[in-house]
Amino acid sequence: MRTFQDSAGRTWTISVTVDAVKRVRDLLKEDLLDVEQVLPRLLMDPILLCDCLYVVCKPQADTQQVSDVDFARAMAGDVIAQAKAAFLEELADFFPDQSQRETIRLAIAKYSQWNKKAVELVKAKLQRTELPKELEAALNSIGESFTNLPE
Repeated sequence: MRTFQDSAGRTWTISVTVDAVKRVRDLLKEDLLDVEQVLPRLLMDPILLCDCLYVVCKPQADTQQVSDVDFARAMAGDVIAQAKAAFLEELADFFPDQSQRETIRLAIAKYSQWNKKAVELVKAKLQRTELPKELEAALNSIGESFTNLPE
């Protein structure tokens, strides 16, 4: 079991068990066992991730009288990143087959590599010295198309 702390200072213990997987399936209509479908979405969609986290942690939330809204309000930035890492590790550990666990961990690592590369490419494009001139030209062409509209 792994833990994370939300921005309200509450510590949550993530335990992906059959009960938790069934609860996610029943309440969110998401199948955590269909890793090929759900893993990419969990990696890219922080709202889905936080919804799944809440449902997995729901017994704790109920005990602490923390609603899904209160839980969501305490999830942002680094908290989501830490919770995601903990949740994905727990999800990988859930599977009884070592090869499945390794495959899930490999997929998570590859996603992280691709995401880092994408961020680097976007940064490089944004830092190009030609960018301000290109943006100005694009804005001017938009302005010209509006002034050339028939009355």
